[in-house]
Order: sequence, then structure tokens, then C-alpha cells
Amino acid sequence: MSNLSQPDQDLVEAARAIIKLRYKEDWHHVGAALRTRSGKVFSAVHLEAYIGRIAVCAEAIALGMAAAAGDTEIDTIVAVNKDGKIVSPCGMCREMISDYSPNAVVII
Repeated sequence: MSNLSQPDQDLVEAARAIIKLRYKEDWHHVGAALRTRSGKVFSAVHLEAYIGRIAVCAEAIALGMAAAAGDTEIDTIVAVNKDGKIVSPCGMCREMISDYSPNAVVII
């Protein structure tokens, strides 16, 4: 992480903090944090239904939180697993990130 800027390191730590705080086996196993161009940070966890095929990615939820606040211009986004390791967004999340902010930086 030493090659990341301090704001990006802080963003990774925000994602790690939310999954550490909210991790629940079989329910929440990915955390994400995004920073908008205005500088606001939104953190969220992945939602998994106990039975069935319903799941909503942490990145999508963080973007939804930003949208609810009226601030969807993503500057940078990162996702981490339950152990705090940075993970790549899934294809659907990549598409959503690109739709909202084609020039967003994704930390992988």
C-alpha cells in the first residue's frame, strides 16, 4: 500500500474498518468504500440473503448511499474481503462504476 496516496490509503482503511465492524458469517463478507469528487466517503458491506440467490455487492450499496446523498461522482473506490485483502469488483460493479463515473479510479 505504500505506493498509494494518503487519501487512498485512508479509503482502504475505511473499507477494512466497515467489514471488521459489520462482518457476519454468511451475510456480510465484503466491505467497500468510495470517495466522491466532493471528498465525501461512503462505506458499506455486501448483503447476502441466507437462502436463495440474492446478493447485493458492497460497492453498489456504497454507490447507493452516495446517490441518496446526491453525490454520485466517484473519484476512487475499493473493496476488501473479510480479512481486509483488497479484491477486484465483480463485472456488474465494474459496469455500474463506469456508468456513474467512467474516469473513476478502482484500487485493485
